Amino acid sequence: MDRRAFIGTVAGGLLAAPLAAEAQPAGKVYRLGLLIPGGRVDPSLPVSANVLPLVLRELGYVEGQNLVIERRFAEGKLDRLPGLARELVQHRMDVLVAASPPSVRATQDATKTIPIVMLLSYSDPVELGLVASFARPGGNLTGVVMAAEPTLVAKRLELIKEAVPQVARIAVLGTSEAPSRTQVQWAEKAAPALGVKLVAVEVRDGDYDRAFATIVAAQADALSVVASVVLSTGRQRIIQLAAKHRLPAIYDWRDHVEEGGLMAYGGSVSAFTRRAAVYVDRIFKGANPGELPVERATTFELVINLKTATALGLTIPPSLLQRADQVIE
Repeated sequence: MDRRAFIGTVAGGLLAAPLAAEAQPAGKVYRLGLLIPGGRVDPSLPVSANVLPLVLRELGYVEGQNLVIERRFAEGKLDRLPGLARELVQHRMDVLVAASPPSVRATQDATKTIPIVMLLSYSDPVELGLVASFARPGGNLTGVVMAAEPTLVAKRLELIKEAVPQVARIAVLGTSEAPSRTQVQWAEKAAPALGVKLVAVEVRDGDYDRAFATIVAAQADALSVVASVVLSTGRQRIIQLAAKHRLPAIYDWRDHVEEGGLMAYGGSVSAFTRRAAVYVDRIFKGANPGELPVERATTFELVINLKTATALGLTIPPSLLQRADQVIE
């Protein structure tokens, strides 16, 4: 049940105009490079190889006609990103699109001239030193940020506690990445007010079985998964293990719920991608990325999977279901 549409808050109102296909200069072929930290088939990532081209088509850019796309996938192995970024630069792209801080850093190290459109989930690009400011990022970089602070992890704890009021211990699954650890710190601050104990667990070297063994040994009653490119890549294994150990879990992207997770609270992938396409379009047409304000999306969606709730023997409170943007039945 879709009840509310995603609304993007646009810095300075620059990108508020609706999308509309426009004729592109005759004979011009645009070159776009995608640096994707996940795998070739990863719908939870907003710059997946399939989603962005479809949105660009609405704007008049048709792959194989006036648009060439070079795609590079790190398959969750972040140490591959620098080399992949250099490959894209060698192909003389007109614009590069990079998802996640490691991808953005790799493209920044690879080129100071080719425009870069970044897509970040819950990371502050100013704090990370990627841009000078949201209003005037400077250099060859601009883009879209799902939120400029990691506080959503606290909201997820609140929501999973509301869904399962009896929980006493909530595990927070993260990684060694700096944005992940920052989210865990925020969770630790929020836990006392909710009356729960936090169990912080990091996934190391993709060993999800060991991470869940730690969670089970700590007698956690529920699970919150932080926003992370690495964990998004491994989401199917996480969902399987959460089901195996009968752990109610909340995630960031709706895709996790559509694939069997219990709940998600985060941004809209389709809306996120649409805003990225607007940036690519403007830069293709000559805009200076350093002068395009970084856009912050600050409205989010709650998705609940009732099939999963039933499998876990849970009854989701009606008040929570009423607030959901989508309920999968």
